[in-house]
Amino acid sequence: MKISKDDIEVKMEIPGAVIRQKTDFGDATGLGKISGEYFSLSAGVDTTPLFMGLEGNLCQCPHWGYLLSGQLTATDAEGIEEIVDAKDMFYWPPGHNVKVNKDAEIVMFSPQHEHTKVINHMIEMTKG
Repeated sequence: MKISKDDIEVKMEIPGAVIRQKTDFGDATGLGKISGEYFSLSAGVDTTPLFMGLEGNLCQCPHWGYLLSGQLTATDAEGIEEIVDAKDMFYWPPGHNVKVNKDAEIVMFSPQHEHTKVINHMIEMTKG
């Protein structure tokens, strides 16, 4: 699920402040500590080979984030693709891969324990 800033409902607007809120934007129930992450990714990066060996060969960690710049394509377990553009907020549920279409800068928030396991797996996959 992703949404552009302009599509998020304005809840309050006063001089000097605009407050937008998208409710029901993922579920963090029982996920424990959350990590804040900043990714810089070059066009052409594809997580598919890095996730080989994980359940379903997919990242099984949910992520909430904001694409500062660039463009990504997220693919879920059913093969459904969703393009995320700069200035989109997104939620990726467990069971996804990501390809970078244009150089990207991402801010994400993820369950710390689960995503650390995925990152460590990716590190091992790059060691060859």
